[in-house]
Amino acid sequence: MIRLNYRLIYCFALFFFMFACKHHQKEIKSKSKKDLTLKKSDNNGDKTKKLSNSELIQEKLNVSEREIRNNPLYSFINEWYGVPYKYGGCLKNGVDCSCFTDLLFEKVYNKKIARVANDIYIQSVKSEIKEAKSGDLVFFKINSKTVSHIGVYIKDDFFVHASSSRGVMISNLGEAYYKEYFFCIGKIK
Repeated sequence: MIRLNYRLIYCFALFFFMFACKHHQKEIKSKSKKDLTLKKSDNNGDKTKKLSNSELIQEKLNVSEREIRNNPLYSFINEWYGVPYKYGGCLKNGVDCSCFTDLLFEKVYNKKIARVANDIYIQSVKSEIKEAKSGDLVFFKINSKTVSHIGVYIKDDFFVHASSSRGVMISNLGEAYYKEYFFCIGKIK
């Protein structure tokens, strides 16, 4: 009789854990779509309009649709923007920061880099933030003694990365969170 109770408790706990994880995944996915809307005003007043990846990139980086199509980096960002974060993931249904960076370097720059953020840091040549150029690496130490997050510098302090809370997105090094955890810029030779 006692074994049966432990089995029931175990089954209940397993069911609860699975449900909680599914709920958390839905919450993360919905967060990654938050920045896909922007208020636009027209002659009829304010309306909320869902922007495409291309429109979001144009707005954030102040670039044209043509630049997005013709610039391999912008085109890659457009293709992956909004993909949800998944620890260890390397596909469009979920990707982590180091795999996203690895895929970007392989496709855009025809370079193969390490798969783990800290290993990529070790592989890179460090430089000053004032010398940052498009395609440089942006390293962060987030509650860690080693590099734990990575992104790719675009321009004007903007970088692209796979955020654990919002998926593939463009952020700015001037934002308080990234300013706090920023570690250095690196280049792959």
